[in-house]
Amino acid sequence: MSRIEHVILGAGPAGLQLAYYLDRAGRDYVVLEAGDGAFTFFERFPRHRKLLSINKRFTGYDDAEINLRWDWNSLLSDEADPLRLSDLTPAYFPDASDLVRYGREYAARHALAVRYGVRVERVERAADGGFLLRTAQGEEIAAGVLVAATGVSLPHVPDVPGIEHAEPYTEMSVDPMDYAGQRVLIVGKGNSAFETADHLVATASLIHLASPHSVEMAWQTHFVGHLRAVNNNILDTYQLKSQNALLDASLESIERRDDGRLTATVRYSHAQGEVEELVYDRVLMCTGFRFDDSIFAAGVAPRLCYDGRFPEQTAQWESTNVPGLFFGGTLMQARDYKKTTSAFIHGFRYNMRCLFHVLEERYHGGSWPRRGVADATPEGLTRALLERINRSSALWQQFGYLADMVRLEDDGTATYLEAVPVDLVHAETAAGGLGDHPAYLLLTLEYGRHHRQMNPFAVDRVARTAVDQAEESNFLHPVVRLYRDGCKVAEHHVIEDLEAEWKEPEHVDPLRAFLEAETSPVEVGAA
Repeated sequence: MSRIEHVILGAGPAGLQLAYYLDRAGRDYVVLEAGDGAFTFFERFPRHRKLLSINKRFTGYDDAEINLRWDWNSLLSDEADPLRLSDLTPAYFPDASDLVRYGREYAARHALAVRYGVRVERVERAADGGFLLRTAQGEEIAAGVLVAATGVSLPHVPDVPGIEHAEPYTEMSVDPMDYAGQRVLIVGKGNSAFETADHLVATASLIHLASPHSVEMAWQTHFVGHLRAVNNNILDTYQLKSQNALLDASLESIERRDDGRLTATVRYSHAQGEVEELVYDRVLMCTGFRFDDSIFAAGVAPRLCYDGRFPEQTAQWESTNVPGLFFGGTLMQARDYKKTTSAFIHGFRYNMRCLFHVLEERYHGGSWPRRGVADATPEGLTRALLERINRSSALWQQFGYLADMVRLEDDGTATYLEAVPVDLVHAETAAGGLGDHPAYLLLTLEYGRHHRQMNPFAVDRVARTAVDQAEESNFLHPVVRLYRDGCKVAEHHVIEDLEAEWKEPEHVDPLRAFLEAETSPVEVGAA
């Protein structure tokens, strides 16, 4: 039996991202992958092959860090000339096969320790407090730390009588002609549902999409898992009476009729609870995916949340009930569900870097990377904060979730920590934790507080001359908060900017004035 310090389950984007950092640190690790190559999930999904993650090659910037703001697929590395998906394809919405090719080139370029064709069938608690993994090949592997980066691999099946008559997204035909002239009900209103509807609109005689709640547009919520414009053509056919419709309704049951067709009973959400029976030729189940916890023995089975779809996690992405079991990748969204981008590569790649720092601190005596601020005066801090916010991709992608932390020392100096999870700072207030410091600043990028309730195409902008109203900014803009003894005592918003470049006097001068008023050595020393 072999023993390995860090075992990562899954060679998807998250598994490879963590492997990259462990490898560079010289740690003992292995990635176990059931498939025959990296990124195998994307060999099948999305079913219609077009990714929703953008791949913008021409941005007008030469800075690789800034360009990651519009590269939602590539993984992080410290190379001067890193491998980017745009090196392999110019497509703005790439084909999923391009992402598979990218993942395999990334693993090969960095010579990551991945074992393919190894399927873990059982995870148990080992006698030394670690984990014992049993594989389908009869191998036993002992792990000190286990990171599950297996994604959400099982269909989420609604508890509806007759749901077995529905064809799951994972198995349904993707040939539009198989639906020619048929009445089709699609259960769900996520991107997989609309992706499917868009591909059937030319052949199905009628398409209905049903779920209890109204559709939410990503352009309004800024959660890119909500409906994206690239998939919303069906909305046009609905509103222009072209035989398609969105039903805000719960599916009560599905029954097979004598003629082979299906009767779906629905209860409308906005029609005083009216119940109606509708007849279809096919019912397609596009209701998303969930975490597969079947490999975990009773003693190490993680507690689940969100209707059993994700493992419950601490601020360090550790299981709330299984010490030493961590989660990576899209599973991390349990911490910021439908609020920011942890469900997607362009969000969790930064989370995985953070998880690496967590593991280094926990198991190897490391600490979060930090640097001194050469000039810790209000002028110097203003310059440091704005220089960082004008090029950071981590704070841009993980808006409101990741923050730069500037520790203000009693001797008038300052220490800078980049891209720290906000809830990790707040969770670690005990001695030695990130938040255990007399005074510190947190720098984030955030949308306005009312952005989800507004029409995104008719938003009143704050005029550049109205810097005293910067807190009313609705577009993504910097926010600086001052904490003393773990409590927020002051907050400053930098006024929004059309091109997201905060370099003008209306950005610089108010921030400097805020820091002059709030971070004097006398105040810090008294904290």
